[in-house]
Amino acid sequence: MKVVVYSHDAGTRSRVRLAIGRRPAPDVPEAEIIEVATEPMLFRLLDAGGVDVMILDGEAQPAGGMGVCRQAKDEIYNCPPVLLIIGRPADGWLATWSRAEAVVSHPIDPVALARELAALMRQRAAGSTVVKA
Repeated sequence: MKVVVYSHDAGTRSRVRLAIGRRPAPDVPEAEIIEVATEPMLFRLLDAGGVDVMILDGEAQPAGGMGVCRQAKDEIYNCPPVLLIIGRPADGWLATWSRAEAVVSHPIDPVALARELAALMRQRAAGSTVVKA
C-alpha cells in the first residue's frame, strides 16, 4: 500500500518511517512509503491517484497538515484516509475540524503511530474510510 508522509522536517519524516518499518502490523500489506516535503508535491501525488493512506504533520511549514487535510478532503475525490500528527493532545479538536480519520501527537510514539496506521490500512483495504477522530 502506498503511504504518503508529508512534513517539511526530514527528521519527522524519518521518525515516521522508522515507526512504520516495512509494515505497521503483521496483518496488513507492506507499506510503500513516499516522503513529501511540500504541499504542491503532495497535491500532485493525490491528483495522480494511487495513494492509499496519508500521514500529515500538523506542524509542517508553511502549510500545516491540518489545513492540508481539510483541503484534500474538500478537493480530492475519494480522498485517502489521513493520520494526522498534532503538536499536542489539546489540538485534537483541530484534527476533528480537518476531518482526519486518526490522530497521534508529537513526540511520535512509534507504537501508537503504527497501530493507527494499520487500522487505516485495514479500512482502506476493506474499501471504507470511517471517520474516527
